[in-house]
Amino acid sequence: MAPSSSSSVAGNSKGSKGDRWYTWAWIGTASPQHYLLIRKHLNTGELAFHYCFVPEGQLLTKTRLIRAAGLRWPVEEGFEFGKDCFGLDQSQVRLYTAIARHTVLVCAALAICAVTAALLRDRTDSQTPEPVHPDQPPPADPGLIPLTIPEIRHLLAQTTTTPQPPDHTTYWTNWRRKHQARARWFHQRARLTHDTKIALIS
Repeated sequence: MAPSSSSSVAGNSKGSKGDRWYTWAWIGTASPQHYLLIRKHLNTGELAFHYCFVPEGQLLTKTRLIRAAGLRWPVEEGFEFGKDCFGLDQSQVRLYTAIARHTVLVCAALAICAVTAALLRDRTDSQTPEPVHPDQPPPADPGLIPLTIPEIRHLLAQTTTTPQPPDHTTYWTNWRRKHQARARWFHQRARLTHDTKIALIS
C-alpha cells in the first residue's frame, strides 16, 4: 500500500479548561494494518506520535484513529489518581503476592470512587454557563464543579478518621469545588480570544 496522508484542524475535545485545538496528520505505511497518526498542538506546536494498528476487517477512518488516540488521557489520569490519591506506587513489598494484593486493593478503591463520580456528575455539577466573549463580566456565583475522584475519596475517608465538627468536610469540599469552578470560568474566558483566532485560521 502506498503511503498516504491527510490532515485536519479540530477541537479534539472539551478539556477541563476549554477546547483543546490540534491539527492531525494520518500517514499510511507499507503495511495495510499500520498507520502513523501525528498530532500538533496549535498553541505550543508540540507534536505527539501514535503508531496505530488496525486489525484486518475493522473499520478504518481518521476519525476513529483520533478517537482511539484520545483515550490515552483517561488512562494516564487513572494512573495519576491511583498514585496521588490511593498510593498505587507507595507499597514497600517485594513478593509477587503482596504486590498483587496491594494493586488489586488500590484499583478497587479507585474504581469505587470513579464509578461514584461518574454517577454523580450530572447531579453535582452546578457551574454557571461558559463565557461567550472575552469581555464578559464574571458571575457572582460560579457554582460548583462536579464531585471528582479526589473529593469523593475525601468524603469516604472522613468516615474512618478522627471525627470533625459537623459539616466540616462538606464545607471544605464545597469551598474547593467553588474555587475550581471560578478558576475554570476565568481560564475559559481567557481562552476565547485565542480559540477564535484558531477557528478563523482553520
